[in-house]
Amino acid sequence: MCKFCDVRLRSPADVGGGSLPQLGRSSATQPLPAGLGQPGRKTLIKGGAVLSMDPTVGNYTIGDVLIEGAKIRAVGPHLDSADAAVIDASGMIVMPGFIDTHHHQFETALRSLLSDAILVNDGRPESTANYYEWMLQKFSVLYRPEDVYISELFGSIAQIDAGVTTVMDVSQIHHSPEHSDSAIAALRDAGRRAVFGYFEGWGDLAKYPGDARRIRAEHFSSDDQLLTMVMGGEIYLPFHEEAWATGRELGLPIALHVVGTFGMQPTFDGLAMAGKFGPDNIFIHMTGMSDMAWQRAADAGAHISLSVPIEMQMRHGEPPLQKALDLGLQPSLSTDVECTMTADMFTQMRSTITLQRMIANEKALRGEDYPKLLSAMDVIRFATIEGARGLKLEHKTGSLTPGKDADIILLDATALNVAPLNHVPGAVVTLMERSNVSTVLCAGQVKKWQGSLIGHDIAKLRRELEASRNYLFEKAGVEQDLFRQ
Repeated sequence: MCKFCDVRLRSPADVGGGSLPQLGRSSATQPLPAGLGQPGRKTLIKGGAVLSMDPTVGNYTIGDVLIEGAKIRAVGPHLDSADAAVIDASGMIVMPGFIDTHHHQFETALRSLLSDAILVNDGRPESTANYYEWMLQKFSVLYRPEDVYISELFGSIAQIDAGVTTVMDVSQIHHSPEHSDSAIAALRDAGRRAVFGYFEGWGDLAKYPGDARRIRAEHFSSDDQLLTMVMGGEIYLPFHEEAWATGRELGLPIALHVVGTFGMQPTFDGLAMAGKFGPDNIFIHMTGMSDMAWQRAADAGAHISLSVPIEMQMRHGEPPLQKALDLGLQPSLSTDVECTMTADMFTQMRSTITLQRMIANEKALRGEDYPKLLSAMDVIRFATIEGARGLKLEHKTGSLTPGKDADIILLDATALNVAPLNHVPGAVVTLMERSNVSTVLCAGQVKKWQGSLIGHDIAKLRRELEASRNYLFEKAGVEQDLFRQ
């Protein structure tokens, strides 16, 4: 028997990026319930450890989630399944899908290219290949619409594989309306919930920020869809006032990078003192900003998106996690750039809890007053419901709440790296990784089923991604050296 004939012999790549069957659960795959996600179709996810992320719903050692069409109808123990198809969730943790509030998906073709890079060249030999000069000036300007499409699509599918059911795409790749439309098409074709961030591009054909009106009218006229829109409002651009005004004219949240490394503090302070901040602002990173601006952001109800591993790796500055918490701000987590770091939320959660506890524990060891230690449940909250709130999607996703869309993941707690299950939040944060993501539903539609992605020819898409990568390297004049120092 060839390896393609028996699922037990396939590699994860052969089955579309999923994991092999885990010891502890039967290797026999349950059939996919017919019509799951269709209007009127009921499906019961039965017998899992339910982590709802909604205190009014509660958590259940053994519980069920009833879905009808795209919606969650009930959560609790021993739900009636008489007229529903049943998904056996025994041995699984059932929880809301992860939410990534800042991901430059156009960089998927350039994964790991800048693993050792910092943001800006500091003159040292090891910083020659830095993010600003290589990614923003050398590679990004070369993208064609087809390069945008394949990176956006492949990156989206890869995150579905890792249990990320919602993303805000922050790709600064809008060199023309065609580039923008390609990004939107890819986000739609991936089939998960996504927030399209309309940020800047480069070249004579770039129409930012004015093309936001066309994009809003053509692609986002309805709020009852998986895709929504955010306006990019980068304050390093000379026309950021126009972008902010356009976003508010169109009723869109306004997102921007706020990074001390790039000397943004004076401009940010000016906006703070002028009273320009609002609850529609999403501030990404927030490193190196003044206490005054932080207080104004908190008073305005702005949202903070942190990318802790990237901020530590690329010299953004110390992630201001404790600063946000001290001001009563509950941040979300985001993966940022795959040219430097993986785009899964397990990495984000572990990095976040470890950083905060390291700083607090050092204070404790010195005999100083120290802040409350973050818990596993805290960082899961950052990775789910706080992300939904930041993206203004808490009415649709972020928790297993009746009436919300069924954005649900099933995590295998019988796997070798987790069993035996002793603490649900702890297992998710301190033990799990993407191979534990067994099944993923986005608005009731199955996108990953028992370790295998659904609906995409991964081998074909991988070839297209590699072809795009080859084109970009050639045009940039960069040698494809797999062991570049």
